[in-house]
Amino acid sequence: MVPADRYGLPLSSSAAARDAYVAGVDCVLSANTGAEEDLGRALAADPGFALAQIALARALFLAARVPQAREHATRARALAAGATARESSHVNALALAIEGNPVGALEATRAHLAEHPRDAMVLAPATGVFGLIGFSGRQGREPELYDLLSGLAPHYGEDWWFDMTLAFAACENARLDEAGSLIERSMAANPRNPHGAHIKVHVLYEQGDHRAALGYLEDWMPAYPKQGLMHCHLSWHVALAALALGERERAWHAYRDGVHPGGGASGPPLNVATDSPSFLWRAELAGEPRHARLWSEVRDYGLQSFPKAGVWFADVHVALACAAAGDGENLARIARELRERDAAGKLPPGAVAPGLADAFAACEKRDWNRAIELLEAALPETVRIGGSRAQRDIVEFTLRAACLQAGRTPPQRRGATT
Repeated sequence: MVPADRYGLPLSSSAAARDAYVAGVDCVLSANTGAEEDLGRALAADPGFALAQIALARALFLAARVPQAREHATRARALAAGATARESSHVNALALAIEGNPVGALEATRAHLAEHPRDAMVLAPATGVFGLIGFSGRQGREPELYDLLSGLAPHYGEDWWFDMTLAFAACENARLDEAGSLIERSMAANPRNPHGAHIKVHVLYEQGDHRAALGYLEDWMPAYPKQGLMHCHLSWHVALAALALGERERAWHAYRDGVHPGGGASGPPLNVATDSPSFLWRAELAGEPRHARLWSEVRDYGLQSFPKAGVWFADVHVALACAAAGDGENLARIARELRERDAAGKLPPGAVAPGLADAFAACEKRDWNRAIELLEAALPETVRIGGSRAQRDIVEFTLRAACLQAGRTPPQRRGATT
């Protein structure tokens, strides 16, 4: 009997390698620890297992170990020459993303899914707010992802990974009842699923239920290793929920212990470099005093992790850190590099990214009318920089604060509270 993965797709490998591969893939799909070990066991059992090789490349890529990821992707491509057409297509779609070709990767992903809709590992990189669609820079990327997943739903049934993935897309499209039902079903099937816990908290955030979000995470997180892929970001959610509830000491503890670079943070640079300035800024908007040393450390981490503009969601947050740290030189450089990329047609979100950098600079100069002008222009297109609705709320919160400082009526809140 031919071994198959958890979705019933045949694998050109042994049963022993298959078992380790399935375990490793579930770690990748859920953000649990252990993926490298499981996939290493799969490759030890079958060194020619192309899908285990590309899955390991994907795990390394998610951990921001890009050079290593690309080495494994190259090996997977070589191994795929002896694999089935489905496996070769699977390897190609994942490798394109790892190699830095997101447009080609999404095209290959759509073509692959048309033939193999239950290939979850190929679908996964297209999903979420940092995926191939989420980072496309397109204004309509949220409904685009929801439509893709809705069309695939009949192929998955009650699968814990697909339920949570569709739940996040529904949440980001303000379909909260649907999102809530899906994520509850997902977590009932796989309670120790970090991505699922994250999405559940997003639904609660959008519902404005910060007490439930904080309570849930405080129960769920102690068993999640600190080196887990989502630990930093889940700690950010703890800090935000506590801040929204006025529990300032709890918020700062979560921040220092799990989010701040060089302290407790453990996670990909994209999370640390964006979540840390996001919390510090939102804390100030909520009335907390400025912590100059923390801002300097956040600025230094951001500049080290993203020395040149090009990862626009990170760039906007590093620009914010530069503004708050009083680093006008690097702030101006980031804005300039973003404009140069935009002029060259190499900045998918367009002018909204440098516009936000300029807006944060105006706030630091207390030029509230200029800040309002820039933020009002950016707000309708902020979706293009990527990230979740919760993450992008920083733009609206800053606009409201600028309006209050200028003695102007702030815009009506879109839904969630802080």
